[in-house]
Amino acid sequence: MKGYKYLDKKGTFELENPELTSYLYFPICNESGVMSSLTPTFGGDSKMGQNTFLFSPVSSEDLHNNKSSRNFWCHIKGKGIWSATGRSSKQQAELFMEYKDETRLEAGIMWQKVTRISKEFGITSEITSFVPHTKHRVELMIVKLKNSGKENLDITPTAAVPLYGRSADNIRDHRHVTSLLHRIETVDIGVILNPTLTFDERGHQKNQMVYGVFGKTSDGELPVGFYPCTEDFIGEGGSFENPKAISDGNIALVKEGFRIEGFEALGGIQFQNITLEPMEEKTYILVMGYGDSKEELMKEADSFLSQKAWETAFASMKKYWDEKLNIEFDSGKKDFDTWMYWVSFQPILRRIYGCSFLPHHDYGKGGRGWRDLWQDCLALLMMNPGGVKEMLIDNFSGVRMDGTNATIIGKNQGEFIADRNNITRVWMDHGVWPFLTTKLYIMQSGDIEILLKENYYFKDPQCMRGEEKDELWKQEEGNHVRTKEGDEYKGTILEHMLIQHLTSFYDVGEHNHIRLRGADWNDALDMAKERGESVAFTALYGENLNQMGELILSLYQKGFAEIPLAKELKILLEDDLKTYEDIRKKQEILHRYCVQCKSRISGEKLFISSLELANNLKNKGDWIKKHIQEREWITNAEGHSWYNGYYDNSGNAVEGDSPTGVRMMLTGQVFAIMSHTAVTEQVKEIISSADTYLYDPCIGGYKLNTDFKELKTDFGRMFGFAYGQKENGAVFSHMAVMYANALYQRGFAREGYKVIDALYRHCSNFEKSRIYPGVPEYIGGNGRGLYHYLTGAASWLLLTVLTEMYGVKGHYGDLKFSPKLTLEQFDSNQKAGANLVFADRRLLVLYYNPLKKEYGEYQIKSIFINDKLYSNYNSTVISEKPGYSGTLDSDGVILRKDLESLDASVEHKVLVELI
Repeated sequence: MKGYKYLDKKGTFELENPELTSYLYFPICNESGVMSSLTPTFGGDSKMGQNTFLFSPVSSEDLHNNKSSRNFWCHIKGKGIWSATGRSSKQQAELFMEYKDETRLEAGIMWQKVTRISKEFGITSEITSFVPHTKHRVELMIVKLKNSGKENLDITPTAAVPLYGRSADNIRDHRHVTSLLHRIETVDIGVILNPTLTFDERGHQKNQMVYGVFGKTSDGELPVGFYPCTEDFIGEGGSFENPKAISDGNIALVKEGFRIEGFEALGGIQFQNITLEPMEEKTYILVMGYGDSKEELMKEADSFLSQKAWETAFASMKKYWDEKLNIEFDSGKKDFDTWMYWVSFQPILRRIYGCSFLPHHDYGKGGRGWRDLWQDCLALLMMNPGGVKEMLIDNFSGVRMDGTNATIIGKNQGEFIADRNNITRVWMDHGVWPFLTTKLYIMQSGDIEILLKENYYFKDPQCMRGEEKDELWKQEEGNHVRTKEGDEYKGTILEHMLIQHLTSFYDVGEHNHIRLRGADWNDALDMAKERGESVAFTALYGENLNQMGELILSLYQKGFAEIPLAKELKILLEDDLKTYEDIRKKQEILHRYCVQCKSRISGEKLFISSLELANNLKNKGDWIKKHIQEREWITNAEGHSWYNGYYDNSGNAVEGDSPTGVRMMLTGQVFAIMSHTAVTEQVKEIISSADTYLYDPCIGGYKLNTDFKELKTDFGRMFGFAYGQKENGAVFSHMAVMYANALYQRGFAREGYKVIDALYRHCSNFEKSRIYPGVPEYIGGNGRGLYHYLTGAASWLLLTVLTEMYGVKGHYGDLKFSPKLTLEQFDSNQKAGANLVFADRRLLVLYYNPLKKEYGEYQIKSIFINDKLYSNYNSTVISEKPGYSGTLDSDGVILRKDLESLDASVEHKVLVELI
């Protein structure tokens, strides 16, 4: 099996015989709602949401089980039938034969092209698929047929695209009954499906969506007839891969104006018989899509049914997405640079698809989760920071007064929906992500005053941190917290984050760590609600409290001597060591606070000294760090040491030696390192332990945990998974990348690079990973990449490579350089660069390492902007103070005001010389 080969720096790649690899699929979509997936033989599906599937929904197993696909048939006189997509029974039977069709896939951002050559039939097809980036809700499929033999070919061409036209729920819930709702009509350019009603979880409603498949030749020829009904097209005993309408030709076409009701629909479109001389070509344009009406859909489809129109749309689409992807790397590892181009694309896919709607992601009904809202913003802050401020502020309206958050997220920015049926699950880690993202925004922009912007709090029946319902709340009151006077209450963004962190600080279990509750980042740790504790995320909350204190000191230096807070927060600001040590008292404080916020709040404000508040938070953060250091550092019988990261529902520490072997989890180590809970010597020991127990280069690096060899029903469902799969011992990309990030932050650059390089090398080894370029959610025990494209790992990987590996990052709005590149990452000219946007300026940052020094040996000598020495740069060591904008330690800094003085219409070169 050969791997793929990159064709340019923009990620375009080619792959021979892609259909010989199972489970491959490719995403094409737009921001207007079209979400499609494509296999090398044009299987997959298309949808605009859970209830509007154009084609039948597919999961990963359907990719090889399902005969339904976007097909294009050629009945060749004297030779037989041939599928231009490879989806005929004969071609499938010959898949492993020497005389099979020769195929080559070429793909780039949001487009796929497959070339198929049949020596037996003397014909070649080239099929290009894409979704226009515009408002149009369509998918295009361009089929070019070429006579690649030596004899004339007499061909009857027929497109055959099954139309589903309803909710994914109807796959096994009234599949046949819902087909009775179908009203199918043929028009001059294709087939339209307009169901009368929809049957799904919303009840029985009048249908609002029209579906269709349309086609013309590139020179404007209309179809000669149609097959609008699946049953008629495949014939008795036939199938989509051996349809009687194609094989024996005795099933009559219908003409324009034909109507049929109550059957499964097919976009069957036959074109005029053609004769192709050797090397002659003929192109067919297919448009598949959605409309609010028949007229609208036909108009949109027809606008693409010409050679010029589709070529213009294709070029425009490629340009649009290329401009969106404005971060590129240029190092001595060229394939890694191109791979990162695909990684930078993945957060865009996640914003469009959410966490559903690709074949492996066959759960949920679209949209993103709370964690996703914030982590996807990380990539946005790197690539397209415009508008992120408003997005951040709006997202905070999902926070409840008890520190939990809404879990049902609406389609519109800042829209959160009440769960009126059940007390919803509480994830204990949800409070940490808004702070991390907001801090990054402040560092990139210098906009510290965002902390004082105000927004509402979310209100629904859930209260008391998910343990009770507020029986006094009524839906008509809306989803904002109200005061006792009935006014909607607003608090600062800082207040929102304080509530998230302070309520968690007091929400402790019997070992004085924050309770695990429904789970943390690892959703599969979901069976320890009563006694489980997450030491891992307690450490991160502690570091966040310290950093929040630093930001408050920056506000103080800006002249904000006092911070307004809701009166109810006073009880959470108790600052006493004895209280911190007293588990019962902490729980009582939390209970009293939550009772005050159960229904309505006073609306009164208190004003607290910024210095006092910063010190309060620092004391709490330092206490957490010390508490973990004193209680959770473990050394096993083999002499390896690391931090215990969890307690289970039996109240026992999860990690260490056990009768079934060593138990170690990566998550606890990541956040012990990232939070500075682990001191430098401990970081070294953690690295050694992780290398011993978790590292496996055969599957991409660091596994999430060792094999516990136990079905731990007192901890989580993950232990029911086979070891090496998903959360139970797979290389879970997200946590592996965060491990690298933590190591880089602490100055362990070589070790951090090892993590990323192992993951990259495995993912890029197609023979092992069997995925297209990019980073998957995880790598299974057999080495296959799984749940590709839609993973938070991509945002963290982009963040880590740019801000830690390359060390290009914001510091209160200024641009700071702190490279951690290893010598092997510089090219033959001893340069390594990154293209990015900062302060609304397009920059090419180049590090120059003429003395070929390794990381740890080099430091910054000078900075040049557009070949002129930057005079404001000062390499002297200056002690950092909160809010300081200038040179830090031996790192280089360009002041924001100097960047903003540059012409915004052109790219600027920043050369950072190392010595």
